[in-house]
This record gives sequence, C-alpha cells and structure tokens, in this order.
Amino acid sequence: MHELGIMFHVVKKVEEIVRENGLTEVEALVLQIGELSPVVPQYIRTCYPAAVDGTILQNTRLEIEMLPANARCRSCGCVYNLIERRKICPSCGSEEFELLCGREFNIKEIRAC
Repeated sequence: MHELGIMFHVVKKVEEIVRENGLTEVEALVLQIGELSPVVPQYIRTCYPAAVDGTILQNTRLEIEMLPANARCRSCGCVYNLIERRKICPSCGSEEFELLCGREFNIKEIRAC
C-alpha cells in the first residue's frame, strides 16, 4: 500500500502551504483522484488519520472528488467515459482513443476556517 507514503507527502506539502499563507486552522482537505489513477481512494481514506496525526491537519476532514476517465475517439472525435463504455466509442465503435483525463491525483483545495 503506497498510499500511506503518498499521504505523508501530501500532508507535508499542505503544511508548507498552510505556513506560507499564515493559516492557523484547516477545516478540510480536498483531493481529486482520477478513475484510472493508481491511487486507491479507499486506501487514502484509511491512511489519512495516521498521516495527519500530530500535525496541523489533525482535525481536518478529508474530501475526495473522483475525476472521470474521459477519452476522445481517434476516429470520430466523440468524447466518452472509458470505463462506462469499456474502451469502445459509443458513436462509431472504434477502440482507438486519446486519454483526456482520469489519471490525476491533485490537491484541489485547502479549506481554512
């Protein structure tokens, strides 16, 4: 489970941002995770309490937004969700696509009180 290491890195980065902006309390941390990301959202949720223990983020709420795995068909240009359509373009049936999004892992928002 590499998610714990990822969360320690995220917490360190968020603490830097909190200090740079003179914040004293954080209400929530919002992460974006793509449907095709190698990071497992449930593991992130499980690791979060251990990663924030003893930090300024200790009492924060974690929010995770899932980003769709969208692709553009190379044949007809149709944009569709790869997972829902099982990699097959709903417009022309092609399996040739360009991935537009879905592998992200972002710190979207640090919500201060």
